[in-house]
Amino acid sequence: MSAGHEPVWRTALSGAQILFVAFGATVLVPLLTGLNPSLALLGAGVGTLIFQLCTKRQVPIYLGSSFAFIAPVIYSVQTWGMPATLGALASASFFYYVAAGLVKWRGVGFIHHLLPPVVIGPVVMVIGLGLAQVAVGMATGKAGTAQVVPYDTAITIAAISLLATMLTAIRARGLLKLVPILVGVAVGYVVSLAVGIVDFSKVSNAAWLALPQFGTPEFNLAAILFMIPVAIAPIVEHVGGILAIGSVSGKDYTESPGLHRTLLGDGLAVNVVGLFGGPPVTTYGEVTGAVMLTHNYNPVVMTWAAGFAILMAFVGKFGALLQTIPLPVMGGIMVLLFGSIAGIGLKTLMDARVNLSSARNLCIVSVTLVTGIGGLAVQIGSFSLQGISLCGVLAVLLNLALPKDEIAAS
Repeated sequence: MSAGHEPVWRTALSGAQILFVAFGATVLVPLLTGLNPSLALLGAGVGTLIFQLCTKRQVPIYLGSSFAFIAPVIYSVQTWGMPATLGALASASFFYYVAAGLVKWRGVGFIHHLLPPVVIGPVVMVIGLGLAQVAVGMATGKAGTAQVVPYDTAITIAAISLLATMLTAIRARGLLKLVPILVGVAVGYVVSLAVGIVDFSKVSNAAWLALPQFGTPEFNLAAILFMIPVAIAPIVEHVGGILAIGSVSGKDYTESPGLHRTLLGDGLAVNVVGLFGGPPVTTYGEVTGAVMLTHNYNPVVMTWAAGFAILMAFVGKFGALLQTIPLPVMGGIMVLLFGSIAGIGLKTLMDARVNLSSARNLCIVSVTLVTGIGGLAVQIGSFSLQGISLCGVLAVLLNLALPKDEIAAS
């Protein structure tokens, strides 16, 4: 659709539609990690505008909360606390700047050489499976070791939320197929209302208009070293997202405005959003699907979506309402979400036809999975790497250091 001939009201309506498609995933991440959902909306809006500034508003991309950071954020908050986690999230942008510089210097091929599928696949699987126990705990009504919702009630609500999400993803058509998380949360919320486990006290006490409560980041070296390698997965996701939207719109955005600019825009967005307390942002496949469905490739649509997200962030009662979503509803969604992330890692290996009959490939995948899921930690003085960050570094080093065998070479 031509950007120059579209009425303003229609562009604004398309922007609202994009926000609706991305809304469920955008607010789910902070709800699962303990971050502020209002700041997630603000971050998505501000991050998208920063991205558009860096790319000269040429790419129809909306940035929303990144699923890749859910498990690392939960672990980091438990280990170092929320302020240190926010500082680490802001620092994760370092990897984006490095990637942008490498692309500018050596071209896109260098990133593929450094991070091939045999590295990316198992790292993404670890991100999905690393905190599977947390998802199961929430689905059964537990917050840590405390049973906050009776087991039978919790598992029933979680199962209904999960089933609604799966059926929407499998059977729905049109725009509804793009919002399975939103449908699952809505159905689970209605069931929770029916059994009386929703507490509206926060909503009644909240103001209609309120400034989001900004976080105060602290910069803890251990937390930063843990979080920075996590950015490997969303960077690869970013490259895939740019290629996908380019395929849909018939343009090569890796050439104009250039992949280095899109990576820089995403990195700056991650940096700024982390500094005021929001979750890291990334490109959204749901939005690409909506663009493909509506054939509206006008980047101004994303400007409207960003503006609406920023406005919603200042509606205090709306933010409070989001925080009333019960634990089992989130747990049911997490079971599917974490499994889906692991599935994407497996799909990465399958799509690239990574041959696991090769001893070299098998070594890389095996060591990455076990060290990541097992939570192995390496500490030298104050320097520490563990879990996802350690397995990501190991995967890259093993891929660069291990000699090719006959099967891998073929």
